Amino acid sequence: MSDIEGLACNPGSMPTGEMRTSPPRSAVAQAVFDSYDELEASREPDGPAGGVPYAELHCLSNFSFLRGASHPEELIARAAELGYEALAITDRNSLAGVVRAHLAAKEHGLRLIVGAEITPCDAPPIVLLATTRAAYGRLARLITRGRLRSPKGGCALTLVDIAELGWQSGLIGVVVPPAEVAIDVPPRTTGPGPPQPYAVYRDTFGRDLFLAAELTGEVPDVERLAQLFSLSRRTGIPLVAAQAVHYHIPQRRYLQDVLTCIREKCTLATAGARLFPNAVRHLHPRTRIAQRYAACPELVRRTVEIAGRCAFGLDELRYEYPDELCPAGRSQTEYLAELTWQGAAGALPGRCAATCPGADRA
Repeated sequence: MSDIEGLACNPGSMPTGEMRTSPPRSAVAQAVFDSYDELEASREPDGPAGGVPYAELHCLSNFSFLRGASHPEELIARAAELGYEALAITDRNSLAGVVRAHLAAKEHGLRLIVGAEITPCDAPPIVLLATTRAAYGRLARLITRGRLRSPKGGCALTLVDIAELGWQSGLIGVVVPPAEVAIDVPPRTTGPGPPQPYAVYRDTFGRDLFLAAELTGEVPDVERLAQLFSLSRRTGIPLVAAQAVHYHIPQRRYLQDVLTCIREKCTLATAGARLFPNAVRHLHPRTRIAQRYAACPELVRRTVEIAGRCAFGLDELRYEYPDELCPAGRSQTEYLAELTWQGAAGALPGRCAATCPGADRA
C-alpha cells in the first residue's frame, strides 16, 4: 500500500488544509497569494529537458467563453515547448477550439487530442476524448443535442444523454470529481431512487472511464490524492493525472480572474471564492509533474497510454453530402447549379431568361 493509499484509509492522519475555501481577500492576503504564485512560476524551468513522458488530457482554451484565458495556439506552443507527448483541447461543451489547435499542432509537431468537457446538470463534469472518427461524431451529436435545447451560449445535457450517446461510442471518459470529494459515494446503484452518476458513467464507458486526479492547490497535494484514491476504490474507476488547465503560463491567471468577474458580474474586490485561489491551472513542466505525482507515478504513465489510443485527427473529416438528394446521372455540383438558377428565375421572373442556364427548365 502506498503512502497516499494509507492516508485514504486513515483520513484522521491527513494534514489539515489551510485553503479549503476562498473568502474575500484582504490586501495582505492577496499579496501572500501573489508571492506564492510568483514562487511557483520562478521555480519551474522552461524547456523539455528532464521530467517524465506526459500528455495533458483536460485543457480549456479561450473558446470556453469567459473561462479559458489562452488561445489554442498558445497552449499548443507551450505544450510543445515543454516536451509533452500530446495535448487535449477540451473546451466546455464545445469543439470550437480544436480547429485552430489542429493547425498549430501540425506546425509544432505535437499530437492533438480532440475532446470536450461535458457538464450535465445532474452529474459531475466529464471530459470526453475521441479515439476514432465515429467517436468524434458521437461527441458532436451530444453537444448539438444540448445546444438545441438551450438559448444561445447554453448546453442542456443530462446523465441520460451521455449514457445514450456514450454507449459503445469509442469515447474515453475522464470524470472530474468535485473539489470536496464525497467519501461515502456508493460504487453501484442499490435499491430504489435515482442512479448514482459514477455508476452510470462506469456502466456506459466500462474500461474506457477514468477519474481525473487534478491537484489544484485548494488542499495539500497529499490530502487531495488520498481523497481521490478513496473515491477510486469505492467507484472502481482508475485515476489518471490531469491539471485542469485554463491558461498556458501562470502569469495569465490575472486575465482569467478578470474573465471570471465578467462572467459572474462582479468586481475583483467582491469576487471572493468565485476566483481560483492560485495560479496552478497552467501547463506545468514535466519535472514538476513528476514531483507532484511522485507517490503514484502510474497516474502520469496512464496519460500517455490514453493519448496513444486517441488516433482521431481532423484531417479525417471531409464534406459529405447526402446522395439521395441528387437525381441519378447528375453530379451534386450540376444539380446544385440547376437549382440555384431555377431559384433565381423564380425570384426575378423575366429577367433571367437570357442569362440563366437553368431558366428554361424552371
